[in-house]
Amino acid sequence: MSTEKNQEEFYVKLRAQLYATASWPSEYLYKFIVVTEGDKVQQIESVFDNMGAVIKTKPSKNGKYTSVSINLQMSTPENVIEKYKEVTENVEGVISL
Repeated sequence: MSTEKNQEEFYVKLRAQLYATASWPSEYLYKFIVVTEGDKVQQIESVFDNMGAVIKTKPSKNGKYTSVSINLQMSTPENVIEKYKEVTENVEGVISL
């Protein structure tokens, strides 16, 4: 329960920061970290399919984790947050930065 509350607080703060620091529509850079094994990277990529996203991946030094950077034109901070929620709901163990 407290994790859910912490997530909502995070999204409220993020929404305020996004409105304060950018004019919308705006380009937004998502960053995620996932365990390299399995199809977690593909699961993240599928959330952004057919949106014109530029996706870059980089394995960690030992190859255990992969960093996924996604640059994308977004119309509102609410759309940014929706994608974060979609990724965290669909990809187990993902870390959002």
